[in-house]
Amino acid sequence: MQKRFTRIVNYLIRLGKQFDKDELNIKILKCLDRSWQPKVIAIFETRDLTTLTTTTLFGKLREHEMEMTRLKEMKTAENKIRSLTLKSKAAEVGTSEDSSEEESDTKSLNLLTRKFQKFIRLKSRTKNQQNKRYSRKSDSNLVVANRDM
Repeated sequence: MQKRFTRIVNYLIRLGKQFDKDELNIKILKCLDRSWQPKVIAIFETRDLTTLTTTTLFGKLREHEMEMTRLKEMKTAENKIRSLTLKSKAAEVGTSEDSSEEESDTKSLNLLTRKFQKFIRLKSRTKNQQNKRYSRKSDSNLVVANRDM
């Protein structure tokens, strides 16, 4: 975003447009979405936008982004640890539940396999019957054509 913004501002300056530091900073802060809102408010309240350079502003925004990324990674790591802990506790508590779940999964898989095999058999039968029909028609057409000659 910084590169694009700088490029656009440089083109506008070459065309004769003049910008103040606070005007550029406000444009940057206004284009950020709601997830950045707390940081935007903090910058507005603590900094004088006329003395803040765009480079410093982008640096502060980049720091905030890295911190948010780090916090997300920590949260996902905690969630993984919690889920592993819950799974291990569940395994310790009820091994009979796991075996019953495995049996029901096996039964479901067997039923699905049988139905699929039955479907395939029916499909192949109908294809064979259709092929026989077409071959009979083409044979009779040949016989009729030979008689006409």
